[in-house]
Amino acid sequence: MLTLISHPLCPYVQRAAIVLAEKSQPFERIHIDLAHKPDWFLQLSPLGKTPVLQVDGQPIFESAVICEYLDDTAAPRLHPDDAVERAQHRAWMEFGSAMLNTIAGFYNAPDEAALDRKAAELRAQWARLEAALQSDPYFAGQQFSMVDAVFGPVFRYFDVFDSLGDFDFFAATPKINAWRLALAARPSVANAVGSDYPALLRRFLSQRPSALAQRLAAPALV
Repeated sequence: MLTLISHPLCPYVQRAAIVLAEKSQPFERIHIDLAHKPDWFLQLSPLGKTPVLQVDGQPIFESAVICEYLDDTAAPRLHPDDAVERAQHRAWMEFGSAMLNTIAGFYNAPDEAALDRKAAELRAQWARLEAALQSDPYFAGQQFSMVDAVFGPVFRYFDVFDSLGDFDFFAATPKINAWRLALAARPSVANAVGSDYPALLRRFLSQRPSALAQRLAAPALV
């Protein structure tokens, strides 16, 4: 019996939901308000973060640990069998987490100059990843891997960012563009969030003291 303690926007929750779907594991999903964390949740999550996966009532916290547990206990395996390749995949998963930190810096940038600097940082990270991609449609070719589960939620941010300005995030990354489209079409990735995700993200961005919030508040040009 699996229960995923969740937040509608959390990219780390999405990782776990994607892996659960790829392994055809039925689960219950419970959303919480991270701004007003219930006491029962804090008892399950020492760090006070989502996701938490309850397995027959036993909590597992931290998305990376949850995904590793699922890969150890349910087929199909999403990590490579080769130890070196598996380590390389885990390293790129960490790169994906680093990109989420840069993304947070981007949407929290207080002014246009800081926004431009963070956009340039993101473009540089995409360029490094573009140079590393050797296959299609997914990170490791035809087989969907744990790296794909990490980057599906990363790409999802840019569907909204692209509507807020011409940042040229993917202008020089054709392999990443193809990968992004392949992941968006994957049912496990598409269904890891609700249909209201874009609206929820835009609302979240509009509430930040940031340059992006100012763009959201500006009247649309006719």
